[in-house]
Amino acid sequence: MAKKVKKKELGLGIRALLSNIEEEPKEKKTEVVKELSHSVAMIPINQINANPEQPRKEFADEPLNELVASIQMHGIIQPLTLRRLDDTSFQLISGERRLRASKLVGLTEVPAYIRIANDQEMLEMALVENIQREELNAMEIAFTYNRLMQEFSLTHDKLADRVGKKRSTVSNYLTLLNLAPSIQTALKNRQISVGHAKALNGVKDISLQLALLTQIIENGLSVREVERLAKGTAPKPKTQKPSLPAAYMDVQEKLRHRLASKVELKLKGKGKGQILINFSNTEDLNRILDILDND
Repeated sequence: MAKKVKKKELGLGIRALLSNIEEEPKEKKTEVVKELSHSVAMIPINQINANPEQPRKEFADEPLNELVASIQMHGIIQPLTLRRLDDTSFQLISGERRLRASKLVGLTEVPAYIRIANDQEMLEMALVENIQREELNAMEIAFTYNRLMQEFSLTHDKLADRVGKKRSTVSNYLTLLNLAPSIQTALKNRQISVGHAKALNGVKDISLQLALLTQIIENGLSVREVERLAKGTAPKPKTQKPSLPAAYMDVQEKLRHRLASKVELKLKGKGKGQILINFSNTEDLNRILDILDND
């Protein structure tokens, strides 16, 4: 019967592979990297440094506590992924939540795959792994895509190849960076979906964007409803007209915010005028009437 390999012996074996990697010829390095990618070592927690390129910045308490309970009962099921810095220190590539939970449990060592990766590969690996598990919120993905493009001079096409996504998917995430900060915050907090954000991005008037955002959060509007409202409120090209006096402009903007619709004030002289309220369909008209009734 084959001799059972102890965890400590396994770890020492991997350390032996790592010890002279820098002096090995390229062919030998490739063999070592291939072997390391399938081997698991037990690494002391105090030798693991945080990953400064970690795209995920926020960790909710409840899922973390659930992971703590799982580790206490079953141990760490999926190893972490580390990059070797030197003989006694490693840098985290992926698995920060598992590492945090392990520290809370009181573990002194964790199972890990050891990779040899440069800084760009570290960021890509951490991003791809988190995206595959749907752990990043949409804004974290957008910011990290942008960082990859800026720091490593990648086009949309090259970035899409790196992260294994369609070019259109990458481009859609990057457009989220053009949204108003309050909309980005709502997306980050998962108060709205990427579909909602895409629909809002089609509205050029920032005040109308924010008014629609309020309607989504307060009334639970679907993406389809927002798309209809966005089409009905999008500003249309028109001939240049004299601007309203400041006081009337203020009233017009307040009505637009309150009704989440396009509102126009028209003056006819001697204090007379009109208020024009646009609606896209019967449903939209009833929504506006409900707001007026409540007032």
